[in-house]
Amino acid sequence: MTVFDLTNATVLRGARPAFENLNWTFREGEAWAVVGPTGSGKTTLAETLLGKHLVRGGELTWPLFERVRAAGRAADYPSQVVAHVSFKEDSRLFSYAGRYYQQRFEFADSASDDPLTLDTFLKTGTSATDAERQTACERFGISALLHQWFMTLSNGQTRRARLARALLAKPELLVLDDPFIGLDAAARADLNGHLGDLVRGGARVVLICREDAVPAWATHHLELRGPERGERSEGTEPTAVPSSELRVPRSEAVIQLRNVTVRHAGHTILDSVSWTVRAGERWAVLGPNGSGKSTLLSLLCGDHPQAYSNDVRLFGRRRGSGETIWDVKRNVGLLSPELHLYFNEPLTAERAAATGFFEGLADQPTTPEQAARVCELFDALGAEHLIGRAFRQLSTGEQRLVLFVRALVKRPPLLILDEPFQGMDTALVARCRERLARELTAEQTLLFVTHDPAELPAGVSRTLRLEKGRVVQA
Repeated sequence: MTVFDLTNATVLRGARPAFENLNWTFREGEAWAVVGPTGSGKTTLAETLLGKHLVRGGELTWPLFERVRAAGRAADYPSQVVAHVSFKEDSRLFSYAGRYYQQRFEFADSASDDPLTLDTFLKTGTSATDAERQTACERFGISALLHQWFMTLSNGQTRRARLARALLAKPELLVLDDPFIGLDAAARADLNGHLGDLVRGGARVVLICREDAVPAWATHHLELRGPERGERSEGTEPTAVPSSELRVPRSEAVIQLRNVTVRHAGHTILDSVSWTVRAGERWAVLGPNGSGKSTLLSLLCGDHPQAYSNDVRLFGRRRGSGETIWDVKRNVGLLSPELHLYFNEPLTAERAAATGFFEGLADQPTTPEQAARVCELFDALGAEHLIGRAFRQLSTGEQRLVLFVRALVKRPPLLILDEPFQGMDTALVARCRERLARELTAEQTLLFVTHDPAELPAGVSRTLRLEKGRVVQA
């Protein structure tokens, strides 16, 4: 029996076709993996199944939906029986729109009256029993987080929580958009095994993933190719745009942490962390989900209020000695999953990238040299086709590429890349790693956070490893 059927389907994203004349039939007993390069329309396809995009040509039919309604399940729209877990939570329960990046740390240090704890998030909108919720929490390793504010969860913890809630809703079809990104190796293996068990138990699953991550339990795969890009020009000579004015001799310390401890609601997030990074060093920052990496980086970027109660020194100055958060950000280039989630400015791709010249996220006028620098990086990374397009209408991988450019544009003395390649295909990751190697100067300092050591750029020779908030390797 057929679950759904797309026939000669064309769907637009903005004014552009995300995919055209697509034919795809999903039948009972199948498990599908959807693959394709960054920007090929994978996420748009997933959203189309939920009714978020109109099929402009051809049609989408839902025999499963009709059978479900005939069996008595109350459902007026496919989205009521299809669970979609994407990169960003955007629901009536929680949305990043209207919130700002530093707010997640302010929540952690306040007695907020926001009712959305993880426990509330898991209970709302599902009919699952307490026993079922307990089993799901244990399965995804989030039992100890139930009374924590949802907003303060790490990237990996949030992803696991959303997967748990999607399964507790007992959907007729589960659509997972790159569910493995943001998870450490153990969590990825565990999730893969759990999904395999679900499929073998009869669950209907559509998995969007990279070609090199298609699991053994997928019975079929659909490859989207996306619109033609034409030939990509080779990288051009760098544009003469001044980097941040700060110059730090290579022997000088850029980062100094001395017995730094961060606690939230009685939980210790960082425990007596001491760490020194000198100018020009290249560091890998590693550790499982919830080990404290995001909190550590938030201290360095001036976002976390507990930086003032700890001995945190950047470029020789202790936090709280008179500089503002904007003074700190002036010398830091940052890309992180959290920054991506909270980047909601209504800008085109190139204007979004140009905000990297400034300390905030809002659009500001740029010089001709700055505009040329943005275009240089777009061209070098094969992203010319994104110029002029609305950032909000780009795919997750395309948005991450724009924010990668944003982190590089001003050639900052300290570059922090936290899982920078999430949502990108393997070819695009290779281009970004190559460009990063060309961009970095001997004076720039790099902190690179990843759960995949294969993503580490050339030249990374030092490692900081965290586990449960403590340094286990430096």
